[in-house]
Amino acid sequence: MPPHLRRRRRPAGEEDEEAQQRQPQPNFEVGTLVEIASTDDGFRGSWYTATIVRRRPSRRSSSSAASYAVEFQELYEDEEGTRRVTEEVEESQIRPIPPEEPNPKRDFEVGDEVEARYNDGWWEGVVVDRLRGGRFGVLFKEWKERVVFKVGDLRVSCKWVDGSWLLPSAAAVEDPQEARSQMEMKGAKKMKTNEFTKGTPVEVSSDEDGYRGAWFAAVIVEEVSKGKYLVEFKNFRTEDGAEFLKEEADALHIRPCPPEIVVADNFDLFDEVDALYNDSWWVGVISKVLSKSRYTVYFRDTKEELEFQHSNLRIHQEWIGGRWMTASLVPKNMGLV
Repeated sequence: MPPHLRRRRRPAGEEDEEAQQRQPQPNFEVGTLVEIASTDDGFRGSWYTATIVRRRPSRRSSSSAASYAVEFQELYEDEEGTRRVTEEVEESQIRPIPPEEPNPKRDFEVGDEVEARYNDGWWEGVVVDRLRGGRFGVLFKEWKERVVFKVGDLRVSCKWVDGSWLLPSAAAVEDPQEARSQMEMKGAKKMKTNEFTKGTPVEVSSDEDGYRGAWFAAVIVEEVSKGKYLVEFKNFRTEDGAEFLKEEADALHIRPCPPEIVVADNFDLFDEVDALYNDSWWVGVISKVLSKSRYTVYFRDTKEELEFQHSNLRIHQEWIGGRWMTASLVPKNMGLV
């Protein structure tokens, strides 16, 4: 998730045309706990818990919607968390707290509209992956990024319309597989399987002893012959250090750079991951979950265990048939799960 989304800031009284056109809401009493929709660029589709502080009369006419001063419950002006953010919002940005589900849904299907708990708010998205360990990949429509959440950090997305809560309509859900494919193809520059153009960022693997299971960042220099390319490595130089190392590689050992999948909380035991080690990505499995976002990763090919920080790990994906697949989606007979 982009770093600028870590903390929400919006000048008091800023208005938004789209918000003004939404369905009018009933009046909210002072002290009522509500949720506030953000209208800031990059934050649309997110909701934050707040308390009504006071109601402000319309500044234009008696028929216009009122605005409210609200105090956010989990957004603070200072890093110490002593002064809560307060601001003025339009009535159309406010909804009641969604009701608790009588039978909380403990599982989600691909295509379900959900809201994910992240960065002190609830973000609207669509489930695009069912992963192991009760976790799900969620695609956020606003900025086309996929993030992994545990089931406890998800809830069914409901709409507050005419004073009632409505469940999402299946017909209104964007095709999650199509949306994910569009995102992946954008990252792969819409290349066909095993066809790469000059200047394309890629990752290259090796069959040499000691390097199996590793992927190295590189860029395509040129196509040498059918299915064979000259690549320039980004993190390795020639022996004299004068230039970056260039080698020939066949298409079977080249893939696009995988799309980023952000893990919102932590990795779980036995998750298949790529670990950043010696300037390359190595395929491994989480063998121990340590404290302070640290993990022990077991590498099958070398039968070694090494310790990594969360920031040096990513979910393992496979480039198969022109699309990216996470470990939970790869057929078991391919030996990846």
